[in-house]
Amino acid sequence: MAIVTGGGRGIGRAVALAFAREGVAVVLAARSGLGLDLVARQIADANGRAIAVPTDVTDESAVGALAKRAVAEYGRIDILVTAAGVAGFGPVADSKPPDWDEMLAVNLRGAMLSCRAVLPAMMAQRSGTIINIGSVVTGRVLAGSAAYTASKYGLLGFSRVLAEEMRPHGVRVGVLSAGATDTPLWNAVPSPPDRALMLRPEQVAEAALVMARTDRNATLEELTLLPAGGVL
Repeated sequence: MAIVTGGGRGIGRAVALAFAREGVAVVLAARSGLGLDLVARQIADANGRAIAVPTDVTDESAVGALAKRAVAEYGRIDILVTAAGVAGFGPVADSKPPDWDEMLAVNLRGAMLSCRAVLPAMMAQRSGTIINIGSVVTGRVLAGSAAYTASKYGLLGFSRVLAEEMRPHGVRVGVLSAGATDTPLWNAVPSPPDRALMLRPEQVAEAALVMARTDRNATLEELTLLPAGGVL
């Protein structure tokens, strides 16, 4: 079974639907219960298995309860995809500390809490795959993205260390760094790049499936997916 944070929309929704089509039971997590319920019904209508667990990934107790619910429902946790994320753009000179705090809390701390919550089950099984959704901003400089970039650099570094720590326990940890992807995140961005040239969330979901399907004796620890035109 798989836990997918940010499962109510965008990349998280696409990942949940893709995994469910492959027969994987999915536990959907996000702050908004309405979006989760819609995705869970869509999966059920296609004869898949899913439950919606409204969860604020910045809340340690809520994330712990999410992992416990997953184990209680399915008996194990095989996959975690941390797709919950927020973004805001603007020059550092005009930035507001609360905006930095939110991006670091969701994109970095939320991913850390989610990973930590599933580790006991995965370590006990001596198997499991964690896929943290990163960004190509860790390899390309994008003016106006300082807070978002800092959060994703943090996620990349955290994931590299966690991968090394989990290697002896049979738990794989990877980062899927996607280029510009046409999700609701761009709705609040003034003058965004041409969204027709961006990746589709379904393409990112296919890359997540590749990482999860890799044979147990190998691991895809860092995978970068870009639009063909190289947008962002």
